Amino acid sequence: MTSSALTDGTPPDVNSFQVDLRGLVDLLSHHLYSSPRVYVRELLQNAVDAVTARRAHDPDARIRIRLSAVDGRVAIEDSGIGLTADEVHTLLATIGRSSKRGGEHGLESARREFLGQFGIGLLACFVVARRIRVVTRSARTPDAAPVEWLATDDGSYTVRALPDDARPEPGTTVYLEPRPGAEEWTAAARVEELARDFGSLLPYDITFAGDDGGERPVTDRPAVWEREYATPAARRVALSGHCARLFGFTPLDSIDLDLPVAGVRGVAYVLPEPTSPAHRAGHRTYLKGMLLTDHADNLLPEWAFFVRAVVDTDTLRPTASRENLYDDETLAAVRDALGARVRQWLTELAAGDPQRLAAFLSVHHLGVKSLARHDAELFALMLPWLPFETNDGQRSLDEFAAAHSEIHFTRTVEEFRQIAPIAAAHGLGVVNAGYTYDADLLALLPGIRPGLKVTELDAGAVTDRLDPVPTTAELSLAGFLSTARTRLDPHGCDVVLRAFQPVTVPALFLDDRQARHERDRAAAQENADSLWNDILGALRGSAPRARLVLNHNNPLIRRIAALPDAELTGTAVESLYGQALLMSQRPLRPADSTLLNRAFLGLLEWATHSTSSTRPQEDQK
Repeated sequence: MTSSALTDGTPPDVNSFQVDLRGLVDLLSHHLYSSPRVYVRELLQNAVDAVTARRAHDPDARIRIRLSAVDGRVAIEDSGIGLTADEVHTLLATIGRSSKRGGEHGLESARREFLGQFGIGLLACFVVARRIRVVTRSARTPDAAPVEWLATDDGSYTVRALPDDARPEPGTTVYLEPRPGAEEWTAAARVEELARDFGSLLPYDITFAGDDGGERPVTDRPAVWEREYATPAARRVALSGHCARLFGFTPLDSIDLDLPVAGVRGVAYVLPEPTSPAHRAGHRTYLKGMLLTDHADNLLPEWAFFVRAVVDTDTLRPTASRENLYDDETLAAVRDALGARVRQWLTELAAGDPQRLAAFLSVHHLGVKSLARHDAELFALMLPWLPFETNDGQRSLDEFAAAHSEIHFTRTVEEFRQIAPIAAAHGLGVVNAGYTYDADLLALLPGIRPGLKVTELDAGAVTDRLDPVPTTAELSLAGFLSTARTRLDPHGCDVVLRAFQPVTVPALFLDDRQARHERDRAAAQENADSLWNDILGALRGSAPRARLVLNHNNPLIRRIAALPDAELTGTAVESLYGQALLMSQRPLRPADSTLLNRAFLGLLEWATHSTSSTRPQEDQK
């Protein structure tokens, strides 16, 4: 179109899009739908919507849905609303138009009961079928003749009227002829399996007939969590079996998720084994009784990673593929409400069943800690139960606070391992806050227990709390300390002398985060080019270095300090340094590994040399 056509008042030509049906089917099968299996869901959905519309039109109508798969040909028959010839042209042949559009057929009042929302309809069946035949008769226009709609995957279709006896009663039958290569999806066993998977909770009775000639129910209502049981124990057993069949594990417990206001009903099963907080569990979600997805990872809050849920909802919106939930404000509100229900379950356990709570926390304390970070009331409730690693062993914070008026904590596991033995010997209470969520919870503790003091404890603070050595004793060991500092200076480590318990610990390696950052910066500077060397050099900090604290109470330290050979003394100090590194369980740098090997071989050399030099004297005797 020329620019003049836009300015001279001439109306533009109006054209319609041309749709390549094969290309669209390929798009559906490879990008919209995760698997060809969804065609069974679409068949069931259309049938359920049709009988829902029939029930709205004629509440006394006899309702039935029958699915069959014989010799690879799939058919589904319903006693639903049916279509006239004009409606067949308008609805079945127009991609994107829905037969459930409000007001179009006087069904606005029933629209909320429909499963389909996007009008794709039978198009999805071309994922497995090369030809689709629909025979339908309208319940709204009973005098109209039955109609046949016959379509192939090349995009062509025909519509013709049929004799009255072709379908005497209102309703619709859909026949699918499989495309080459799709036969596995239309085999009787597979179709029945998919029908039960998708449709077991649908509100109408649905049956299936296969090659064996038998007819079996597809629906299994009411849902397991909505049935009546003789005793609570019988209900727990039934739910446990349901979880084992559905998810493949026997749950620790089950949590009812009944939110009538939100239109959600279901149950959450507690996993029997620990799982990572980063793992997003997939929850089984039904929409008005039709399975939507097994992998709804946005249904529950992230902190509830210790449960797998199965729910049925009539308020949440599906995505365009109807294989997940649309994340909108409604879903956010439902997610918060479901999270509150899980929290309520924890509160009830703490109040009435401490044994079950202890069993749960022994497996899933991380999930509760994650929740407690944002819920001070729950944190206070869980204080007697949540386990923390301390230098007194595994303790709850309530137990630990009863034994220590001041609680110290370290932010890394390495720091805790360095400090814990010495802190315990000196009566300090230290909590390892290097694990997920523990530091956040300890920061909240003073607000829960106002009289309790909580402080961070680093390596420098521990050194300051150790007993100093008398000045005269330290001066007498000045030569030894000088040798030790000279040998460890290349490794970024200072040497200090203290007296501490337990006596059996000869040396303690202490560093803090600032010291480690400075050591990493120095190591990176050594291996950097000139540009990065200058940059890293400019970043040099004044942080304290790591310290090897020698225990003056330990007899071995005194014997090493008395050695007359400076070289042997240096080798012994390097051995002490390496042993202290190993005891701290921190990762060894290449330079540390080299030092350990050199010190070990040096001591072996000295030991064998000393033995060989004394043997001749022994032989002379």
